[in-house]
Amino acid sequence: MIAVAKEKSTAIDTKMNIAIVDAGANLIAFARMDGAWLGSLDISIKKAKTARFFDMNTGIIGELSQPGQPLFNIEHSNNGLITFPGGVPVKDANGNVIGAIGVSGSSVENDHTVAEAGALAI
Repeated sequence: MIAVAKEKSTAIDTKMNIAIVDAGANLIAFARMDGAWLGSLDISIKKAKTARFFDMNTGIIGELSQPGQPLFNIEHSNNGLITFPGGVPVKDANGNVIGAIGVSGSSVENDHTVAEAGALAI
């Protein structure tokens, strides 16, 4: 997953922090590409955990957490969540969520593109 995410990141000319969590939201793999923002390290991990905690893309959680929406202020739970794109659940061949990937280091659109590529590597 990390190799595919790095490959996609290179293809779109960006540098990323890439975090993988297992089904229990435990960090099991991490890579920081040379030159990726240090501040995005923690964000990538939180994106992966957020995607696994709720089994949905973090961008969807972001939409649901806007003022007036049902998950408003959810980002303050669980020791801090990230509610913008770049976190994607990882599913097995049967559609069961087995973990998640979180990517940070560029625009949220690029973060999501790279995370999605990594998630589909399984």
